[in-house]
Amino acid sequence: MAAISSKTIESAICVIGIYVCFLSWGILQERVTTTQYIDEETGQKRKFKYFIFLNVIQSLIASVVAFVYLLVRGLKVELPSTPLRNKFIQLSFISVCAAPFGYASLKYIDYPTMILGKTGKLVPVMLMNIILYRKSFPWQKYLVVFLITAGMSMFMLMNPTKKKDKNADVSLLGKLWGIALLSINLLLDGVTNSTQDEIFRTFRTSGFTMMLYMNIFSSFIMATFLVASDFYNQELSSAIAFATEHPQVLYDVVLFGLCGALGQCFIFHTIERFGAMFLVTVTVTRKMGSILISVFLYNHALVLGQWAAVGLVFAGIAVESFAKGGKHGHGGGDSKKHDIKKDKMGIEKDNGVEVLSRSREGSNKKID
Repeated sequence: MAAISSKTIESAICVIGIYVCFLSWGILQERVTTTQYIDEETGQKRKFKYFIFLNVIQSLIASVVAFVYLLVRGLKVELPSTPLRNKFIQLSFISVCAAPFGYASLKYIDYPTMILGKTGKLVPVMLMNIILYRKSFPWQKYLVVFLITAGMSMFMLMNPTKKKDKNADVSLLGKLWGIALLSINLLLDGVTNSTQDEIFRTFRTSGFTMMLYMNIFSSFIMATFLVASDFYNQELSSAIAFATEHPQVLYDVVLFGLCGALGQCFIFHTIERFGAMFLVTVTVTRKMGSILISVFLYNHALVLGQWAAVGLVFAGIAVESFAKGGKHGHGGGDSKKHDIKKDKMGIEKDNGVEVLSRSREGSNKKID
């Protein structure tokens, strides 16, 4: 019973950490991208609009935070084995490629439509787990995904808005193209999350090790693109010039990066301990949580259908909690198990790949 209580407390800390960090991160992101920074010499006001450069800084800071954490814990930081290193590179490349599709979709669909699409993120994560890694889920998990996805979709569809759709003049074909771009973004996110689960099932690694190397490789990929593309879009040189002329932006950018890095600490620990499906459930329902807080604090009104949608989401969470009531271990444990054989040296062979044997005692004592 104590182990269940400890696990519940740990998951609650992860949820609160993700909510707090990324709520703050969103505020800082808005500050960086909407503030009119003043040139101290000319008095001219300009906005910072160099998003790839911003993402490179974010990844570099996250790499440093993960590296420092591993050192403080007294853990050796070594280059991963070739199979694991290739997985990290693959993950980094996919995650870097996913974001531009989401941004590009906003040229053809409005922001609420994109948010509505994001509420269905549990579906591609489950789908990619099934297609790529032949995972099977208990029937309760399918019910949870249906209830949460349906509830979030209803909630967002019924959200009244008075803002004019800036893409109202986009043709039907254009909007379909926007939805296609968003779908690619969601599928790539699904591949990323399902592959992260697979890595933790297959290799002896930790959330902070994954955080370190994914951010290192992501930084390298994005920095390479910045340097290679600077001759035609000048993003790198323009960003450096902007920071030189408006040094106050550096404080906001570093604070933004630190907040995002702290949020990633909770993200990667959550994936390691509870699995990608749990993480996506947290991130998907975060939007509803922030709206409900706003409702109770500022007396905003919800329509009846939205309250019904809230009920569906909480029903899904209740089913998930009930199903996990007596379970322990990593969140990806409801999938089929690998056929792993161990030789005399304590080395496991999994589908022809040698990985170090994972000691259950060791993994229970160390969170990284």
